[in-house]
Amino acid sequence: METVLVVIHLLLAIGLVGLVLIQHGKGADMGAAFGSGASATVFGSAGAGNFLSRTTAVMAALFFLTSLALAWFAMQKGGQDSLIEKQVVAPPVAVEQSVPTDLPEVVPTAVLDEELPVVPEPAAKGDLPAVPGRQ
Repeated sequence: METVLVVIHLLLAIGLVGLVLIQHGKGADMGAAFGSGASATVFGSAGAGNFLSRTTAVMAALFFLTSLALAWFAMQKGGQDSLIEKQVVAPPVAVEQSVPTDLPEVVPTAVLDEELPVVPEPAAKGDLPAVPGRQ
């Protein structure tokens, strides 16, 4: 039943969009006053506005009714838990970590001071070398 209602709701929505796009605006009737040929239409000069506006009103009412029915179906489903509420929290498991004994022992080697590069100390402000061309 709910699937049928969703299909009807979708068809009503598409029909409403089509009817609204077909209709003329209020300012479009001004052209009929100057003889734009509106009397040669399928519904006559005044019939199209009444027919389309009544059809739009009926389809809009049906659209609202299907919206309310779909909301009622959604409310009746209730009781669905979220994924977080459905998740079962297991107690933490103690993992025993063991060190493998078949690996060779790694002995860190100490770095001797003689192997490190010597960084010169910064010169004092008065000891800067003279730049050629400047005094």
